[in-house]
Amino acid sequence: MLLSIPCTLMRGGTSKGPYFHATDLPSDPAERNRVLLAAMGSPHARQIDGIGGGDTLTSKVVIVSPSSRPGIDIEYLFAQVSVETETVDTTPNCGNMLAGVGPFAIENGLVAATDPVTTLNIFNVNTGKVVEAVIQTPGGSVTYDGLARIDGVPGSGAPIQLNFRDAAGAKTGRLLPTGRLVDVIDGIEVSCIDFSTPLVFVPAQAMGKTGHETKAELDADSKLKSRLESVRLQIALQAGLGDVRGKVLPKIALVASPQGRGVIASRYFTPWNCHSAYAVTGALCLAAATIIPGTVVHKLARPKAEDPLLVCIEQPAGTLEIRLQLSADLGGAIPDIISAGLIRTARPLFRGAVHVPLSDPGRAA
Repeated sequence: MLLSIPCTLMRGGTSKGPYFHATDLPSDPAERNRVLLAAMGSPHARQIDGIGGGDTLTSKVVIVSPSSRPGIDIEYLFAQVSVETETVDTTPNCGNMLAGVGPFAIENGLVAATDPVTTLNIFNVNTGKVVEAVIQTPGGSVTYDGLARIDGVPGSGAPIQLNFRDAAGAKTGRLLPTGRLVDVIDGIEVSCIDFSTPLVFVPAQAMGKTGHETKAELDADSKLKSRLESVRLQIALQAGLGDVRGKVLPKIALVASPQGRGVIASRYFTPWNCHSAYAVTGALCLAAATIIPGTVVHKLARPKAEDPLLVCIEQPAGTLEIRLQLSADLGGAIPDIISAGLIRTARPLFRGAVHVPLSDPGRAA
């Protein structure tokens, strides 16, 4: 027998996946995860028996619920569903998928819209942090039409402004999870920063790379990926995250000085393959690292004198801009970043129900 569960498949930024109302899924986390694995078709390299796309960027799930927290309009839980293993990871966040949370909540009657825009305070259950989302709602209805363009997505759409507040220490509780600006791992200077998500930054040159390679070139380099994983596992222990083998946090990225108009160039790993663009949470962390004196990122960054808080990142799909807001002027000490924002777009791809087996005697990987 099949269980039918209402959902909306949406593209959020450069990712996509199903969005669910929390009440339509089992409340028990283990049973919920079984349902999500079955819905996405995992474990299977092509996710042939589910709605996943056979890639980490298209095997993501968002679960939305009302909130009783003061000052919060809506809550969401993000889940990264593994393609080839029976793993559902709710430790990370996904800023791209966040772009669809507000529109989904409005169109499903969880929050009311206002004219011409709706501003929502969204609580991320994964990190305990709050994000402000500004959604275009002329006449009190969500519109997806607009002129905003983001690299990595064809066409244009209505802009969705996302402002991440108080994002320092999102997962570890500390902006510098290891307590240091620079750590030396396997003879390489690296920096671990936790701003919206914990991320390990590695100078590309130290790995024999330029930092401007394509995703295909980096994915084909098994030696590089092995070295990056070694660094990631060791830093995780020092950051208090424990043994993260098989877990996606912390993420890791190569960094280099820009070649074009950007402030920094980077290649972000998910963490075992290069991202085809750049994760929003990773981009926020990278932007923060550019203005923290002493980090390996700060040493490579080329900030614009006329606008030092606008960080343009050169990444595989093009560029991505992050706007930082500080509580005080830049100085020699670690800056207090009170907000980081960017523009995303989103749209529904289909609305209906996903069908999952009530019992799952086994799947062929």
